[in-house]
Amino acid sequence: MKAYILAALIVLTVSPAVGCGENGSTEKSAEAQNTQFEQSQIYSEEDIESAIQVISDYFDKEFEGCTLTELYYPGDSYADEFNEFAEIYGADEAIILMSSFEVGPSGGDGSLNPNSAYNDWNWILVRSGGGKWEHVDHGY
Repeated sequence: MKAYILAALIVLTVSPAVGCGENGSTEKSAEAQNTQFEQSQIYSEEDIESAIQVISDYFDKEFEGCTLTELYYPGDSYADEFNEFAEIYGADEAIILMSSFEVGPSGGDGSLNPNSAYNDWNWILVRSGGGKWEHVDHGY
């Protein structure tokens, strides 16, 4: 378990989130501050780490003006949803990650509330044949 948490923290340290300066310019910020990981009977550490990396990279590119404060696998209790999303997207597997992030004064892309925090934000990823995870949806 300790090795699992350490590996997940390394992934987050290697891929810091995007933040926003006072003037709205993009700058790299500190990595997610809080990370919780549940042990999984469905996915290996590598499976979860690779899903986290996909979302971390996506967040860096698409959520300018925002700072990722938490990104985690919430546990196997979402297994029913995994199966539903895999079926919806025509994939063999699906995984859900959860996050929290803060929005700077620029409001991200304009669809987010400036100077606010979003919690329990879902990220849905799918894959087939044990391939790479693909981000297909996010939100509440």
